[in-house]
Amino acid sequence: MTNTTFNATGTADNLAKHSGIRTILQWLAEPPAPHPADELPSLRANLKAWRDVGGTPQQRARALDGLYRRSCSVIDDLLPSLTDLTLPVPAKARRVVRSVLDLLQMLADETLLLPNGVGVDRVDPIERMTTLDLAVWRSLNALARQLLIGHLIAAPARSGTWQQLHQTFAVARAQKLHTLVPEGAASSPQHLYHAAVLLGCAQPASLTAREVLFLAAYFDRFADDIEPIAAAAAVQPGTFWIDPQRDLPAISCSRRLAPPTVALDGLSCARLTALLKTQIAQLDDGTPAQAIGLPDFAGTPAGLGVLRRLAGRWSDSGKRRFQRRRQNHRTTLSSGIDGLWQLCQTGEAADLELSTWMITNESPDGYAVMHVSGKTGALSVGDIAAVRTGGEQNWQICLVRWAVSENPEHLELGLQILAPRAVPAILAQPSDALGTQHLRVLILPEIPLLRSSQLLVVASGALPKQRQKLILVIEKGNLVVREVKRTNVDEQTGSVDILSIEPDENPF
Repeated sequence: MTNTTFNATGTADNLAKHSGIRTILQWLAEPPAPHPADELPSLRANLKAWRDVGGTPQQRARALDGLYRRSCSVIDDLLPSLTDLTLPVPAKARRVVRSVLDLLQMLADETLLLPNGVGVDRVDPIERMTTLDLAVWRSLNALARQLLIGHLIAAPARSGTWQQLHQTFAVARAQKLHTLVPEGAASSPQHLYHAAVLLGCAQPASLTAREVLFLAAYFDRFADDIEPIAAAAAVQPGTFWIDPQRDLPAISCSRRLAPPTVALDGLSCARLTALLKTQIAQLDDGTPAQAIGLPDFAGTPAGLGVLRRLAGRWSDSGKRRFQRRRQNHRTTLSSGIDGLWQLCQTGEAADLELSTWMITNESPDGYAVMHVSGKTGALSVGDIAAVRTGGEQNWQICLVRWAVSENPEHLELGLQILAPRAVPAILAQPSDALGTQHLRVLILPEIPLLRSSQLLVVASGALPKQRQKLILVIEKGNLVVREVKRTNVDEQTGSVDILSIEPDENPF
């Protein structure tokens, strides 16, 4: 009697499990929801059920393949909506992001289980070439996408993500699968891993969401140009080391040398940096971005600016010029060329949205600040900003260098001081279609011992590249007209171009 009951119960359980796998397959056959975000709860629920349901190995493999593909399709559809979010990301959008990250983490974990539930560390060698290579690739891809989405919203990586990425690649390397391209994949696990590591090396907190996506595409194209080296050899600019046991991205040797007592990985970006400089020179000479295998964004001022910053960052030692000092006093901040122009012109801020921030540390060339109150507006990396502390009369002009936002109530910025004040001016430039255009610009004074020329801050892309001579109108009680010429492009971001200027001694 006992045996009969046991067998009947076991049969019922098996039928339920087989019914579960059929339910997943039937759901995958249905058309997707109209809005991608509406798919996320069902995808997570089916992935959770997949681990516990029965079915033949072929059925389970087909179900997992379908869930993976559908998940990637939904996430691809959601990515464009993450590029236009303001910081800090609103709570509603962050809930969607959290749901996407949960889904990606499940994919990273589940794809490393074979259809029969066996982990990758116990794979039969015969199955290695047909199953494990794709499983490892998909897990790496899910982890890389998880990191990418964190970069897009300026959020720190989830705890454990970097460590899992490093260790999953170590599995691929130990099984000698890291250079193989699985069937249905576009690259090898090594290429995928290197592209994710390079994006971490590019200091994504110093990039806008569009710049993050641009560099992600760039590294996906040129990840094979980095050179693996011994960690002990990572001592030159553009070299990094990785500790697979730690939950950290690759660490620049310019910031900290690899400890000599631990076996670590290293990589050199010297060859990739040389390629970057060649491509920048070609773009400066007028070569279309597509002609050299780059996205169209590379030919824009923001794209060129990000390539220049990356090449410069990987070419120098990256040592800090000044020590930071911890602080906890308040400052007032405003951003945007038009807002700063009004501040510098009238000294008044009645019509502007100002926000209050706490200075958490400072040095002679910049601040780290944390938002306290007030509307931040459409503030992003690369914006021009002004801060004024206490009873100071002038507004210091700064450039937003990085941003970090851990939740909807939190935003921190890194500000580089460009000048202790600015002179507002009108830039008059002829236009074939509109006659003469008048643009609000800021003139930053020269600073002895730091720079000998004045700087002109203008909206990104507002000036044609070929126009060297400029007419500036300055109102200082009297109207002053200055003819200047630009001598160098000091900085280009998605918001502003910063140019070195000097008086034009031969205006005709």
